[in-house]
Amino acid sequence: MSPTQFTFSLAFLLCLSGLTFHRYHLLSALICLEGMMLSLFIGLSIWTLQLDSAGPSTAPLLVLAFSACEASAGLALLVATARTHGSDRLQSLNLLQC
Repeated sequence: MSPTQFTFSLAFLLCLSGLTFHRYHLLSALICLEGMMLSLFIGLSIWTLQLDSAGPSTAPLLVLAFSACEASAGLALLVATARTHGSDRLQSLNLLQC
C-alpha cells in the first residue's frame, strides 16, 4: 500500500470513527459524513490517475456532485431541526414525533 493510499484510507477511517463515537451534535455528524465523501473523492481521483487512461473518468465528479447534494440537504435539515427543536443535539430528536 502506497503512502497516498494509506493517507486517504486513514482519513476515511478517522471520519468513520468520528461519526461512530462523537454523535452529540447533528453538525458534527454532517461534517464527518462530508469528510468521508471527500476522502472517497480523493481515492477515486488517485485511482483514475493510476490507471493512465486516455479519457477522464466521471466517477470522481459524480461523487463530488453527490457530496454537494448531501451537504446542502444536511444543512437544510440542520436549519429545520434547529428551528423546530431549538438545538442541534441528536439526543433531542425523536423519529416517532412528527
